Formats: sequence, structure tokens, C-alpha cells
Amino acid sequence: MTTIQNPILTGFNPDPSICRAGEDYYIAVSTFEWFPGVGIYHSKDLKNWRLASRPLNRLSQLNMMGNPDSGGIWAPALSYSDGKFWLIYTDVKVTEGQWKDSHNYLVTCDTIDGEWSEPVHLNSSGFDPSLFHDDDGKKYFVNMVWDHRISHHNFYGIVLQEFCPEQMKLIGKKEVIFKGTDVMLTEAPHLYKMNGYYYLLTAEGGTKYDHQATIARSKDLWGPYEVHPENPLITSFPYPRNPLQKAGHASIVQTHTDEWFLVHLTGRPLPQENKPLLDPRGFCPLGRETAIQRLEWKEDWPYVVGGNQPSLEIEGPAIEEVKWEADFDEKDDFDHETLNLHFQTLRIPLGENIVSLKDRPGHLRLYGKESLTSKFTQAYVARRWQHFKFTAETKVAFQPESFQQAAGLVNYYNTQNWTALQVTWNEEKGRILDITTCDNFTFAQPLKGREIVIPEDVEYVYMRVDVRTNLYRYSYSFDGTNWNEIEIDFESYKLSDDYIQGGGFFTGAFVGMQCQDTSGEGLPADFDYFTYKER
Repeated sequence: MTTIQNPILTGFNPDPSICRAGEDYYIAVSTFEWFPGVGIYHSKDLKNWRLASRPLNRLSQLNMMGNPDSGGIWAPALSYSDGKFWLIYTDVKVTEGQWKDSHNYLVTCDTIDGEWSEPVHLNSSGFDPSLFHDDDGKKYFVNMVWDHRISHHNFYGIVLQEFCPEQMKLIGKKEVIFKGTDVMLTEAPHLYKMNGYYYLLTAEGGTKYDHQATIARSKDLWGPYEVHPENPLITSFPYPRNPLQKAGHASIVQTHTDEWFLVHLTGRPLPQENKPLLDPRGFCPLGRETAIQRLEWKEDWPYVVGGNQPSLEIEGPAIEEVKWEADFDEKDDFDHETLNLHFQTLRIPLGENIVSLKDRPGHLRLYGKESLTSKFTQAYVARRWQHFKFTAETKVAFQPESFQQAAGLVNYYNTQNWTALQVTWNEEKGRILDITTCDNFTFAQPLKGREIVIPEDVEYVYMRVDVRTNLYRYSYSFDGTNWNEIEIDFESYKLSDDYIQGGGFFTGAFVGMQCQDTSGEGLPADFDYFTYKER
């Protein structure tokens, strides 16, 4: 038996939907406003996972231009039936106010890493849709229904409707089959059929520290559903000292060795010294991650082995361990024709007129676009923070002639929360290194008056960020060997779900390369490499 350490998918990897195809296991996770949409991880043993696919990689499948922060892809649901993969996903267009405009789509593919189909729109009544394949060949669609009426609870219930695979549309009656428990905020429905029962797994309590997974069962697909006698199935809420917080939003898999496991969302708060334990419970810059627990059955009810809180370590399945080669190089020299799957952009694919690996071979060229506050076209290529301690480094050639042109290394949560070390231009000093920060839409330039002048004979500027759990600092070098640390501490918690303002707090911190040119001239920056290394 192998031992599995949690979380299994570190960094921003929320809302896991697990499925099995033969002896292969796949988990789909939410990506929100980051493109390409949806991350699908592959494992043979439930312990070792690699990023295998980002299926929504064409504008025809997903166009999030103008989407709000934390809009876009919410809670994809992956299933395998009839010899192919089915992926259901939501594109959320509005997150603030009384409405959640959310459109639900289906794409299919014969293989995980193939070309996924063009999307079919199914409905828009709410988010977190999923598809259930019954053993009689029929298919059913469930989602939560959003109630925008003033003085109503927004989470109206879980609606069920039949899906016709021939017509590729929803047919027949639609009925609310479950209103949830008194914890409310009932979402994330997944249906299963086991032991002669239909099981409805949902998430309740919201995706912060009060989160939980609720399970109910019925002999009849259409209900009524009775709730588990010892609900919730999993939660961290009563266990504030558990390092795995926010447990909820789960899905279930039965292995080919006839064992049962639950994957679920979790968050790991930064350590807080001399702060009260309960409120606030903490800040999670790594976002919401994915963990796994073992399930056991008693009287036709599933239970998490060891109790209904998450364990940091579990006993893996009776499957021989299969390790993958690393799915990204610590140092990416940009010598390939495509970017590795860990890199993403905001909201839309950036065509070769914005991001090119060919215009200057061996470099990632970014043509300057809009600012870091834009919800439309940013030239920003980034990857998730996956560890509490890491170093990210890059090397950039950039020749600005205006203060409207800037390029460099950016740590980013959303349009309202980020810090940037950039090569830019100053009328008196010429080319300079400067830092700009955005803290819940309050802007600052902490080097004001102390901007770092770049020597005229220097083409490349080296930039680095060292993240040391609660704090991070930027450094720079003009020759790649002699480094200068900029003695300004930035706080990691300010790039967390728990710090930011507003209704969308679902992603996590990113680090990457950015080029902006608000003059509209599209001045390019050339990045020679990018390194991400756990410390």
C-alpha cells in the first residue's frame, strides 16, 4: 500500500471532478478567468498526477473577454461513458449584484488530450452543472438554480432534467429534486448510482471556511432524497486546527480495485502568529487546492475513513505506484513551438500577434497591450503559485521610450490585487526599474524617487521573486550573477481569496511575465527564460 500526502494538486486547483476510464483516473478543475479553460490531471494510482490537458483552448469554445474577476469557468464536471469523455462547464459572465449570468455547455472528446468538440449550450439557469449516465442508458443533467429575486435565498435548489444525446439537448420535465439542508448555499451536484440507491452529492455552506460536502440518497432518481444520518460527509469547519481547511465541493470515484475515494477542495492558510485562531481563520494565497480521502460504506452510506474531517495522509489504493516525468521544466528556455500547459493567459487566447515563440527564436515575445487592471486584452503569461516557498526568475530585453511602456515580472491575484517589477522609462533617468502595486485598487509606487537606473549598455535585465511563506521580495541583476535584493517586503496574504474585495474570490496567486504599452504602439518585450523552483 502506498501513502498519499494531501493536497494531491497543490496551488489553485479547485472544485475537483474525478472520473475513471478503465484503469486511468482523471480530475478536472476550475480555471475561472484563466485561459485555456479547465485543467485535467491524469493518474494511474491516485497519488501521482500530471497536467494532461486544457480542453477549452479555442475562442469558439470559450471567450471570456470582459468577464469579471473570478468569472469564467466554474466547476467543470468530467465523466466517461459510451467510449468518450464528456465535459460539462459553466461560463459565468456576471458575479456581482443580484444576478449570476451563467451559461452551461457540453464538449466531448474520444481522448483526454485530443481536440475537444465545439460547445453545445444546454441551459443558463444556474452554475455547477454535471451529467449523470444512468445504467439504463439514459442521461440526466443537474445544476443549482440561481434565484435573483430580492429577499429570496439565491440558492433555489438542485434541478434535474433528462439529456438526449441524439438531439444533444435537454428534454422533458425539469424538477427541483433537492433543496439542501439548513446549512444552505446548496451547489455542486453530482449524481451516482450504487447499492440500488441514487446518491446526490452537493456542496453547502459556501466555499470559504464554513464549506462542507453534503450527501443524500433516494431509491427514485427524482427523489425525495434523505440526507446522510451523520452529515456532512466532510468539512473542516469544526476543526480549525486542521491544516486542510475549507473542505467541501467533492466528487466520488470507485477504483478498478473496488475501493472508494473522495476528492475535495481544500485550502491551506498561511501560518499566523499572535492572531486569533477562529476569526479571521487565515489567508490562502495558494488558492483552493485538491485533496483526496478514503471512503468506507456502512449501511449503504459512505463515510470518510477516520472521521468527517480531511486527513493530511491517507492509505492509497491497492494499485502499483506509477510516477510521471515532470510535466514542466523548472527552467523553460522557450525553445519549443508551444507554451507548456502550466502557463495561462487572462480571459482569451493571445494570438501570435501578441505572444510569439517564433518572432525571436529562443524567447517568449510579448507585444505590449493593456494594463494589469484590464478585463480585456492583457499581455500576461503566468503560472500558479504552488508552494509556500519558491523562487521565480526571468530575463527580459525591453527598450521603452515612454512611461506608458513597461515589461517585467508580476505577482497577481486579480485586476485589483497585484505587484509588478517592471522595466519602464522616465524623462529624467531614461530606462529604469520601477515597482507598481495595486492593493484592493489602491495604487502605489514604493520606489518613487529611488527608481533603479538601467545602464545604457545593458540589453537584458534579470528579475527574480523570492516567496518566503508570508512575505516576498523582488531582486534584479544586470549580468545574471550579481543580484540586488530590493528591500521592500510584500505580504503574500494580499494575493489570497480571503483578502480581496467583492464577489469573486475563487482563484489564487499567479506569477509571470507581462508587457504593457498603453500608448497603443505594441512595443515588444523578449523574455529569454522563466524559472519556477520550489525552495
